[in-house]
Amino acid sequence: MPIYEFFCPSCYKKTSLFVKTASSSFVPKCPVCGSADLVRAISTFAHHKSTKTIHEESGEPGMFPNQDYYKDPRNIGRTVEERFQKMGMGMPAELQQKIQAAREGELPEPLKELKSASPDASYH
Repeated sequence: MPIYEFFCPSCYKKTSLFVKTASSSFVPKCPVCGSADLVRAISTFAHHKSTKTIHEESGEPGMFPNQDYYKDPRNIGRTVEERFQKMGMGMPAELQQKIQAAREGELPEPLKELKSASPDASYH
């Protein structure tokens, strides 16, 4: 079940199209403008790393003094993950989802309200 990428010279958009089998014939159409004049693009590839590898590569907070360890999104929730692992417990799925969302840049609900607040605002 391959995914092919195409470039549309009409609207200059790149799109990915899923095909049920590599041997099936299909006529690709641009989902944006409907043009059938698509050019096959060279697909990018992904390299996935395990959490262990990411932690080994990013190291401990003091390993890289010129970098801000806590601003690296890979380290969000790292302490929580390590604590659950040390206790031999599985982390709840909801917590795993929240950590992953934070790593991808989504703020937790309570912080979304603060995002628009003035930096000069005082909280009591």
